[in-house]
Amino acid sequence: MPSPKAMASKPKPTVLVPLYIYPLTEQTWAPLYDAITCHPNVNFLVIVNPNSGPGGIPLPSHDYVREIPKLNAAENVYTVGYIRVHYCKRPISEVYDEIDTYAGWAKDFERSGLGVKGILLDETPNHFSKERAEYLDALRKHIKLASGILGDRLLIHNPGTPPDAELAPEASLRISGPDVVITSEEPYVRFHSEEVQKRLKDYHYDRARSGYLISGIPKDEIGEAVRELSDRGAFIFATDLVEDFYESFGESWTSFVAAIDAE
Repeated sequence: MPSPKAMASKPKPTVLVPLYIYPLTEQTWAPLYDAITCHPNVNFLVIVNPNSGPGGIPLPSHDYVREIPKLNAAENVYTVGYIRVHYCKRPISEVYDEIDTYAGWAKDFERSGLGVKGILLDETPNHFSKERAEYLDALRKHIKLASGILGDRLLIHNPGTPPDAELAPEASLRISGPDVVITSEEPYVRFHSEEVQKRLKDYHYDRARSGYLISGIPKDEIGEAVRELSDRGAFIFATDLVEDFYESFGESWTSFVAAIDAE
C-alpha cells in the first residue's frame, strides 16, 4: 500500500474510518470489509480503538486479535491505534505506556497479522502553549522511534478544529509536527456555520495534511458533501448519523465510500 503521504498527494481522498465498534462477531465489521473489497482503488485509514486505547496488556481482547489481522491483510488499508491525551492533561507516562502497548502487538505481526502503522492522538489542543508543544513533540518522538509501530509510524492529531500553527508545524521546520491533522470534527450544519468556516480559513492547513470527520449529513447530500470535503482534505469521514456515529456504519456508509471512489 502507498505511504500516507503518497495517499494524500492523490486527487482521490482516503476514507478515514474511526472504527470504535467492538467486533462481537466476525460479521460486525462486515460493512467495512465489503467496502475494502468492492473498492480496491480506495485507500482506507482505519483507527482501531479496543478500549479508549489499546485495551489489555500485552494484547487486546481475542475479538480484536481475530479481526485486526483481516484489516492488515488488505493492501488498501492502513491501521493506526487510538490514544486519548485529554488536551495534554494526561500524565505523559500513561500515554507512553499505551504507545508501547500498541507497539508490542507487532511482536507477533509476522505470524498473526497484528500491529498498527501509526497512532491517532485524540483531544489534542488547538491553542498553543510552550508546555503543550513540548508534550506533543515528546509523544511524536516516542511514536517515531517505537520499533513496534510499523510502516511510516503515522502520527495523527485530532483537535477537531484547526490548531495554532505552532502545535502542528510543517515537517520542513526544525521541529516537525503531525502527519495528519483533523481540522474539523463537526455536525454538518455547524460545519457550514460562519464561525467554523472562518477558523478553517484563518488557520488554514493544506489539503494533504487535513482530515475531516463530519456527521449528520442528509443521506441524499452525501455525494455533494464528499465532493466539497475532498477539495479541502485528503482524509474524510462523512455519515448521515447524528449520534453514535463512530459506533455504527449508518445507512449512508455504502454511498459515502462510493462517492469517495468516484472522486
